[in-house]
Amino acid sequence: MNTPNRRQFLTSLAAASGVVSSNTPCAAASDDPGTFHEPARHLPLQTDADVIVCGAGPAGVTSALFAARAGAKVRLFELHGSLGGVWTSSLLGYLLDFNKPGFNQELVKKLRERDAINGSGMNGLSYQPEEMKLLLEELCSAAGVKVQLHTRVAAAYKEGRTLTTLVTESKSGRQAWKAPVFIDTTGDGDLGAQAGCEFEIGEAKACPCQPLSMCVLLTVKDPVALAPFIHPTTPTSSAEATKRALLAEIQRAGFTPSYKMPTLFPIRGNLLLAMVNHEYGIQATDAAAVSEATLRARAELHQIFRGLRKLGGPWDGMDIVATPEQIGIRDGRRIRGRYVVEKDDLVKGARHDDAVVRATFPVDIHALSHNDPSGYSSAGVQTKPYDIPLRALIARDVDSLLLAGRCISGDFIAHASYRVTGNAVAMGEAAGAVAAIAAQSKRKPHEVPWSEAVPVLEKARAQA
Repeated sequence: MNTPNRRQFLTSLAAASGVVSSNTPCAAASDDPGTFHEPARHLPLQTDADVIVCGAGPAGVTSALFAARAGAKVRLFELHGSLGGVWTSSLLGYLLDFNKPGFNQELVKKLRERDAINGSGMNGLSYQPEEMKLLLEELCSAAGVKVQLHTRVAAAYKEGRTLTTLVTESKSGRQAWKAPVFIDTTGDGDLGAQAGCEFEIGEAKACPCQPLSMCVLLTVKDPVALAPFIHPTTPTSSAEATKRALLAEIQRAGFTPSYKMPTLFPIRGNLLLAMVNHEYGIQATDAAAVSEATLRARAELHQIFRGLRKLGGPWDGMDIVATPEQIGIRDGRRIRGRYVVEKDDLVKGARHDDAVVRATFPVDIHALSHNDPSGYSSAGVQTKPYDIPLRALIARDVDSLLLAGRCISGDFIAHASYRVTGNAVAMGEAAGAVAAIAAQSKRKPHEVPWSEAVPVLEKARAQA
């Protein structure tokens, strides 16, 4: 019997463990010199989940938690190195439209217990991002959610209309995952687009989109001395005054910020968070454009706060603690669902029997170009509290796919209201509960009536 050599041994070991061998097949020649033909290959396949959630932002973490609390086996994939998405990887620092039952209340309560919330009540609160990361990790662990970070959704495959398998890419290579139900909480609708769903971006089929913004964590010597420039944690008329005062100081330092309504938020002690940046006309699905915007934004932040520090006085000793790994994105893909939330829903205050959340936040369209002197506007829309139905969270073109967060089905105006994280959390609760029921009963999400999901949702909330 021949003894295998070292290369043969390593190759067989890699195959047995599911690791892709470095001895990949040579690429086939392509007739088009502008394209590269990637060879087909066999991928390790995992089938141990009832529900797979892609994207661990506010909607994704909540979806995973509530599906797991409802008894489903859940896998949660996240591109970045922490849970929380815009709350943590983008350093949003501020909770909006949060005065809702369920996980919104649970999260604020647990953050208060850690002295990680600034402000009273449930709206307009700022929080400590590092505490948010840790809390979300602990909650997912306690619920039994299998979390995989540093992992990107790369492809999706269907059998007929049913999404059955997705492919991820990470340091572990390309891996395939099969499940009865999937939830797209990527923010930019990556999974829905890869599965072949129709979508829109920006005002129509493509941009103009709302601008990107990079936030920044700061330390200061004396936050009391900076009180005239710090946004109150309870929304009041003085909020606009603090923004105008901060703008005047930045201009006194010799700069005009790209965001015309710059804002300082209190986090804890001498830790503040600022939003002074806008990157206009950037489509979130254009990696090169987002990269360039990220570099510009970080440079602008350092320039502005270096200039403020040089003013001395209350600004003396100000320093940047951290900029985020992911620039904040407002507009990504809006995946077409079985209902489209539209401007008229906001104007009329729409009501639905399958309402998963009642949104109350106004239309908040940040300036679409440098030439717009305002920081943001409501586009003249007077919003009444309105319902978002479960149907807007169920993909129209693909079965077994739910949506939650800012990639749900809606038009540009409605999205500018419901995109804030208090609504994303409520959508995540609903998507998680429906996904668990569908997977465990061998149904598709659109076959699960909302009336059946409500008691499951309430039971999951009671596990707080």
